[in-house]
Amino acid sequence: MGRFVSLYDWRVRVLFLAAEAAPLVKVGGLGDVAGSLPRALAALGIDVRVAIPDARPLEERRFVPRPVATFSVSAAHGDEVAAVSEVDVDGFPFLLVGGAPIPRSGRVYGNGIGEDGPKFAFFCRAALELCRRSGWKPDLVHAHDSHAAPAAAWLSEASGDPFFRDTASLVTIHNLPYMGTGAGAALADYGIPVDGDGLPEWARGALLPVGIARADEISTVSPTYAREILTPEYGCGLDALLRSRADRLTGIVNGLDLTVWDPSADSALARRFDAARIDARDENRDALRRDLGLESDPAAPLVGIVSRLDDQKGFDVAAPALARWLASGGQLAALGTGDPAVERGLGELAAAHPSRAAVRFRFDADLARRIYAGADMFLIPSRYEPCGLTQMIAMRYGCVPVARETGGLADTIRDAAGSAGTGFLFPTLDPDAISGALERARALRGNRPAWRSLVLRGMAEDFSWTRSARAYDALYVRAAARRRETVAR
Repeated sequence: MGRFVSLYDWRVRVLFLAAEAAPLVKVGGLGDVAGSLPRALAALGIDVRVAIPDARPLEERRFVPRPVATFSVSAAHGDEVAAVSEVDVDGFPFLLVGGAPIPRSGRVYGNGIGEDGPKFAFFCRAALELCRRSGWKPDLVHAHDSHAAPAAAWLSEASGDPFFRDTASLVTIHNLPYMGTGAGAALADYGIPVDGDGLPEWARGALLPVGIARADEISTVSPTYAREILTPEYGCGLDALLRSRADRLTGIVNGLDLTVWDPSADSALARRFDAARIDARDENRDALRRDLGLESDPAAPLVGIVSRLDDQKGFDVAAPALARWLASGGQLAALGTGDPAVERGLGELAAAHPSRAAVRFRFDADLARRIYAGADMFLIPSRYEPCGLTQMIAMRYGCVPVARETGGLADTIRDAAGSAGTGFLFPTLDPDAISGALERARALRGNRPAWRSLVLRGMAEDFSWTRSARAYDALYVRAAARRRETVAR
């Protein structure tokens, strides 16, 4: 293959594998990354091809898949037929990998590892085989989370394969606890290794760990989270393995698609605005209060929440702090679904303070945007947060984050105690720490010039994908060097 150099010398070819990619399929933040990062990489000159499982029919929307290939994928139980289609989204192609192991049920993630093990093992093998069939040889396979990590495990033993001998691998960890354990039989069925040096016995045959153990390089979505997962507290039982591969682990903060998240062009808002028209946020706040039935009180600071309501997000611990906030004159606008116990706790707060708290348990993209644009502060009390996008969106929309100092939150928010602050951080997850940060925010909001400066600093932050894409380019070069070393042995 010759010398692997950066995109500035020649056009690197990268196969991007993920379970979802916006705007085709989006369940969570992974979909945003897989839909946006490849475009930023392509803008730098990288030849990127994105493949996702064809699990959700798209024909009823504006996307019209075009069949491009049908071929067999070998498996111990007998060959499976893969059918691949291509979808063009505003000039960028996405590949949809289908076949019997990938039910077109609309479920991106199945009912358990019995469905997801075969689905994602087949997906990885079929996506790689498509490259061989088409003659497009990737210099690197960028595998995202457990669903794509088996591709890196398979490539680790492909040194005898003339086509994939030099293909490097990068596994990006978006959320370590979601490992896909119990997939050993499915992996073995498709010829994917189920073990690796340093892999704990319990993690053998788990989708994400087998990729972590064998990838040429590993990344996660913020530098702080990269350090945190080396510890027992955050390492989910893989901390020893990750420490043994720490020289291959890099943290790169996610970015935002600034064309999607733009308050100056957002049709969901009562009034569009930018940093030069920041006073228009007052109109958005008033409109949000009317929409949610909250008391019109200009002096009351309004806290926003847009989140999954699960254990990771910490709202069970935040509930007592929010009760104090409401009792002392604050307001709350919350949107999300998840754990029934967390929903019940927030619902009780709204019932106890009907004019000061409104909670909506649903997915509502337009209401989410109105909360970003109308709330004064945005609460993120996460137990852990690999990166997080909501704090970036909030700042772009002039909403000041109040967040736990962990993972990507620590990397993207500077505390207001400093002159360059963009938000409020609290170090521990307990009600008193959350209350303290909220009260600091309330006090600064009372100083209108200081608050305005804080808001504008947040809006001025560069959360575009360009910087992250350049960091990934450098990581691709390093992964290829690792691969050359391995093959040369």
